[in-house]
Amino acid sequence: MTNANAMEVLHKKTYEEVNQCIQCGYCLPACPTYASMETESASPRGRINLVKMAAEGKIDILEDLKEPIDLCLGCRACEVACPVDVPYGSILEHAKETIHDMEVQRKGNNRFKDFALNQLFMKPKTMKISSDLYYLYQKSGLQKVVRSANLPEKVVKNIGSFEKAMPSVPSKKYHIERGKRYPAKTDKTVKTVALFLGCINDAVFYHVNYYTLELLRLSGCDVYVPKEQNCCGALHAHQGQTKQTKTLAKENLLAFEEYEVDTIITNAGGCGAILQEYDHLLKDENDTEWKAKAKTFTEKIKDISEVLSSLNSLPFKGKLDKVVTYQPSCHLNNVQKAGAYPERLIRKIPGITYVELPSKHSCCASGGVYNIQHYDESMKILGSKMTEVNVIQPDIVVTSNPGCLIQMTHGINTYGQGQPESIHLVELIARACGINIQ
Repeated sequence: MTNANAMEVLHKKTYEEVNQCIQCGYCLPACPTYASMETESASPRGRINLVKMAAEGKIDILEDLKEPIDLCLGCRACEVACPVDVPYGSILEHAKETIHDMEVQRKGNNRFKDFALNQLFMKPKTMKISSDLYYLYQKSGLQKVVRSANLPEKVVKNIGSFEKAMPSVPSKKYHIERGKRYPAKTDKTVKTVALFLGCINDAVFYHVNYYTLELLRLSGCDVYVPKEQNCCGALHAHQGQTKQTKTLAKENLLAFEEYEVDTIITNAGGCGAILQEYDHLLKDENDTEWKAKAKTFTEKIKDISEVLSSLNSLPFKGKLDKVVTYQPSCHLNNVQKAGAYPERLIRKIPGITYVELPSKHSCCASGGVYNIQHYDESMKILGSKMTEVNVIQPDIVVTSNPGCLIQMTHGINTYGQGQPESIHLVELIARACGINIQ
C-alpha cells in the first residue's frame, strides 16, 4: 500500500469524522497522555488533526502519524468530555488499521505479534494448552526458582517485572467447562444469561470467571457457557488488525445466537467494550444478516456489576472490615457507560470502608498491551496514580479488568507502600458472600 493509497483509504473512512472536531480543547484535561507528555500531538485534538492532515496528504502516515497514534492509550475519556460527540474511538481504529496495513505491506508481519494475536489468542485450544503450562509453571515450584533468581527482569528488562504481577491460579477444578448450563442456586430462576469467558480470563484469571458464575447463580440466574466462543478481538483491534477482529466477532455472534438468553455477561471492561461495539465493527458488511446479528448481540451485553446491581439479591455474610479503593476500567466507564455500578456494589458490602481514588476517571495506563509496548510512558502515569493509592493506604485495591488488575498489582510491587492486595471486583464480592476457592 503506497502512502497515496493509504491516504485515500484514511480520507474515505475518517474525513467526515475528523471534521466534527472543533479543536475546543475540552478533551485535554481528560487525556492521560497529554497530562504526562504535555505535547499537543499527545492530545486527542492533536491526534485528530494529524489524522486529518494525513488524510489530506500533508504529512506521511508512517513517519508523522504512527508514533502519536501508537502513544494513545485508547481509554476514550476524551469522548465523554467532548461537547460535540466526536467519535474518537472510530478515528483511532481506522488510523491504526491504515498504519498496520501499510507496515505489513512494507515490512511483512511481525512474527512475534502475529503468533501471539493470531496463533494464540484466536485459538481456544492453544490458549487451553497455555493455561495448563502456566498452571504447571506455578504448581511445580519452577515459578519460585525463576522469581528468586529474578530471571524475567534479567531476560526482558522492565517488562519482565510484570511476571510478579501475574495471579496465583487455583485448582483446575475451578476452570469453567464450556458448553454447559449452570442452574441457579435459588428456589426460582429470575434471569437466564450467557457468560463470556474471554481469552486471558479463561487461561490465567479463571478464578474471576468462577466467582462471576457463582455470584450469578446465587443471584438467581441460570447461566449458559457457549462452547464455541472465542477471543473478543480487542487486542487485535488495538493493533489495527481489523480483519481478524471481524473474524472473531462473527465467530462469537454464531456461538451465542444458539442460546435464548436475556443478557450476555462480561467481567472485563476491555472485552465488554469491543463486544458492545460489534454492530459498529460490522456496519460496512454487505451482508445485512451479519448486521442484524450484531445488533441483537450488542443489545444484550452487560457487565457483571450492572447485572448484580439490578438483581440486588447478593447473599452477604458477615462483615469485611477492610479499607478499599477502586481503579475503574476506562472502557467500562467510557464505552459501556456502566462505570457507576462497581462502586455501588462495593459500598453495599458490610464492613467496607470505601475511599474514592481522586484520579479514578484517569487511565491506569495498562491500555491492552500499552504498558509492554511503551513501558516508560505507562509507568509515568501509573506512578502518579500510585502516589494517590499510597496516601489512602488501603487494604485492597479493586479493579474490573484483567489488564488493569495486572497493572495495579505491578504498581503496588513497584511503587506501593504497605503492600495492599489487588483483586478483581467479583473476588471482593465473592468473599463478602462466603465464596472461597483454594
